[in-house]
Amino acid sequence: MILHIDMDAFYASIEQRDNPELKGKCVIVGGTSGRGVVSAASYEARRFGVHSAMPIFQAREKCPAGVYIPPRMARYRHVSGKVMAILQTFSPLVEPVSIDEAFMDITGCERLEGSPGHIARAIKTEITTRLKLTSTEGGAPERFQAKIASDMDKPDGLTIIPPRAVPDFIKSLPVEKVPGVGKNARRHLDMLGVRSGMEERGQGQDCGDRRAMAPVVSELIPQRHSVGIDDAVAVNDALDVERADAVG
Repeated sequence: MILHIDMDAFYASIEQRDNPELKGKCVIVGGTSGRGVVSAASYEARRFGVHSAMPIFQAREKCPAGVYIPPRMARYRHVSGKVMAILQTFSPLVEPVSIDEAFMDITGCERLEGSPGHIARAIKTEITTRLKLTSTEGGAPERFQAKIASDMDKPDGLTIIPPRAVPDFIKSLPVEKVPGVGKNARRHLDMLGVRSGMEERGQGQDCGDRRAMAPVVSELIPQRHSVGIDDAVAVNDALDVERADAVG
């Protein structure tokens, strides 16, 4: 089983934690010049439509009352190190994928730590208790599924997809949730009437038409992802292919 741990609005949350006066306020971290972009936005700011990578001038138009703060990358890296250290206490197989998220392989940890849900809740509690920050966890047999799961209940959420639930999960998975499917691909797929992972496999309505368009769809959606298969050898080089197959 793979867990994906994603810190909630990481930069903005650290700023709110370090400065209690910012609690509950619209905090936008990013370049303060007119040409800068938003690095992170608190959930209060997101309610106004502010999001990461948005130009700062647009953020100011949407949220003029926001508190705009230049990034403190050294501080964020320091806190990130503490997050990763906490994760290492639950499993040695931790793969940071960015400053605020990581994958963990907890295969075999159940004997000592309990069920995947129990482990994920323990991680959340430890991060909140020690760092005064919230995180969202997703768990599933494969990395790509775990990442999608962590995006289903943000912020401060937890979603576990057990192996037996994967087929139904994939069947109902909107194509925009499939890694690698961007706006252009979604537009083309919508024209084909393809809206879920199972429809993409030709098992939805009008499947004859969809099968006829299979070469086009194949270019638009990573096929193995659409059926819940992740080619990545799970989490780090210490895992061999046999173990990766067992995880999936």
